[in-house]
Amino acid sequence: MAETTVEKVEVNGIGVPMIFEKDTRLPIVSMQLVFQKSGSIEDGEHAGLARVTASMLNEGTAKRGAVGFAEALEARAIHLSVHAGAETMVFEVGALKEEFDDAVDLLDELIESPNLGDVALQKVKTTVIGSLSRKESDYDYVADRELKAMLFEGTPLAHPAAGTVESVKAITLPQIEAFVKEHLQTARAIVVIGGDIELERAKKDVKKLLESLPKGSLETLGYYTPSAAGKALLLKRKTDQAYIYFGAPFDMKVGDQEHYISRVAMFILGSGGFGSRMMEEIRVKRGLAYSAYCRANISRSNSYFFGYLQTKIASQQEAVKTVKEVIDDFVKNGVTQAELDQARRFLLGSEPLRVETLSQRLSRTFMEYYKGEGIGASERELKQIEALDLATINAFIRKHAEIEKLSFSIVTEE
Repeated sequence: MAETTVEKVEVNGIGVPMIFEKDTRLPIVSMQLVFQKSGSIEDGEHAGLARVTASMLNEGTAKRGAVGFAEALEARAIHLSVHAGAETMVFEVGALKEEFDDAVDLLDELIESPNLGDVALQKVKTTVIGSLSRKESDYDYVADRELKAMLFEGTPLAHPAAGTVESVKAITLPQIEAFVKEHLQTARAIVVIGGDIELERAKKDVKKLLESLPKGSLETLGYYTPSAAGKALLLKRKTDQAYIYFGAPFDMKVGDQEHYISRVAMFILGSGGFGSRMMEEIRVKRGLAYSAYCRANISRSNSYFFGYLQTKIASQQEAVKTVKEVIDDFVKNGVTQAELDQARRFLLGSEPLRVETLSQRLSRTFMEYYKGEGIGASERELKQIEALDLATINAFIRKHAEIEKLSFSIVTEE
């Protein structure tokens, strides 16, 4: 199995990072063009703009239109899609080796002349608005959305990434065109490519795709700290279940030397499923919910602790009280040797499943590069986890009492 490496491709005077792995076991090639600081964090006053722009870029090219472009892809069994996350916008393409030339040509056509017209915009708006309207009855979505609005009030992360019905209706073609021009730039690009393809050929394809874009510039990505105010919001709806979402600050940034300890600690507290503290106390001992979950989200723009569960309306207050008690006890008393041993066995034992496919390996190397951790960071973490002792993890947990400063967003009965 070839090693996944980070190369540089000179385009418009910029050394564009290219994460590459040759894998000839199947005659396929996959590529992602990732544009940094180009996701919903860049929406500004127009909530949903990045997501709507990505949807517009899925509507084909000016030359072929949506139907003609889709037919050209289907005829060659090429997958091509665009999506926007919080921090990035990603063009993803995959094809059989013999069709990859055409895949690159079609992606190049899309980048150079997307179908940014009124008909496409109205189609996208109708679809997005319909989805948003349906989400108002998805109370997990509603509770999570309002939790983030509380935790990140006054920051770009407070608005819903998908937008609102009103904000999407107000988005205009000039706003989308400006977003494309300002964000699809060579300086923002990172490329991920792998499969049955030679390195020099991959570099040639990357140069072809990016040289038509403006050089641009990459500004520093902002970092936003969640609120420690410990607020509570009750949202009244017609429901016979309480949807409880909770969150708090987590004082850790990407690249932190103690990240490996947080992986183990959070696994024991609530991300490890059955056997985790949260699941044991909420479901097994008290029967308050079918499942309960919590974890830390650590990204370049923010870090926070969050979790969720559903319970009967009659059990709502007891469930909230139990969540607080579990977290307070965790911070005060730490974990046991048995819990540490069990978590370590699982994390080390399941590692082969996380890197068995080309896509998984490329994604892992991308995240190591994107977060500035250095290539091979995941393997180094495994060695650290293997050597982790009880005193070290419990000292770490005691240091992070900020996770007790919980805010709650609860959808409950009217």
